[in-house]
Amino acid sequence: MSNEIVKQEEKKELTFQEKVAIANDFVDKAKSSWKDVLPKICTPERFAMVALSCLKGNRKLLDALLTKEGRVSLVQALKTCAELGIEPDNRRAYLIPYKNEVNLIIDYKGIVELAMRSNFVSNIFADKVCDKDEFEYNIGTIEKHKINYREARGDAYAYYAIVTFKDGTKRYEVMSRDEIEEIKKRSAAWKNFENKGIKCPWNTDYDEMAKKTVFKRLAKWIPQSPELRQAIEIDDEDYRKNPLDVSVFEDSGDKYDALPLEEEKAQEAPEEENEKVSE
Repeated sequence: MSNEIVKQEEKKELTFQEKVAIANDFVDKAKSSWKDVLPKICTPERFAMVALSCLKGNRKLLDALLTKEGRVSLVQALKTCAELGIEPDNRRAYLIPYKNEVNLIIDYKGIVELAMRSNFVSNIFADKVCDKDEFEYNIGTIEKHKINYREARGDAYAYYAIVTFKDGTKRYEVMSRDEIEEIKKRSAAWKNFENKGIKCPWNTDYDEMAKKTVFKRLAKWIPQSPELRQAIEIDDEDYRKNPLDVSVFEDSGDKYDALPLEEEKAQEAPEEENEKVSE
């Protein structure tokens, strides 16, 4: 009888506050290991604050932290973020729970940020091309992209990225909507949506995912730091593995935004539609 009581106690569900306390302890213990790998642009204290905010903002990440597999994979994911100098803030990088493991997905903003840190690139820009836009692409060069903001632009039929190097030269890449769609279909997150109807970035932020896709193709033609190369390889894994558990993207209050950091909320400026990719 006593053994049954013990087993029942072991299966007792932890409260949210108890899970957060475990997450706090986990981050405190891991903080020292990030000190030696983080670049100077990010302190261990700052990185720990972002990591903890991400964990608190996703109940499934807290649940994964209760398992051995979850802790091991989370340690690796956060270590990789620290090595890259990319915060897991659900803008530059996402921590996505899959069963009892945590997977790292680098957002296009994170990949572009790494490219901008190099001594070769001075500017990166990407945009969509719509039916009513005036657009000319000739022999590897975008001759013109003119947008009439007084009327609806229509549906997007292509996406492009431009990299301007420090010496003033430029490199262009353009992909059609059909090419983007073919790559989207290979995404584990998209397959999970098709199989389970669970939303993912391809549903909620299609234009941003398309920009990342075309920029990654362009990135093959620019000098890559070890960090940028590693980030692209990590992102490519999403197109080679089994569907992820991306229920974090459901409209359940979590979406894929962690709890907002007050510091960043105060500094955030409104984004313009025709934004630079480097933002």
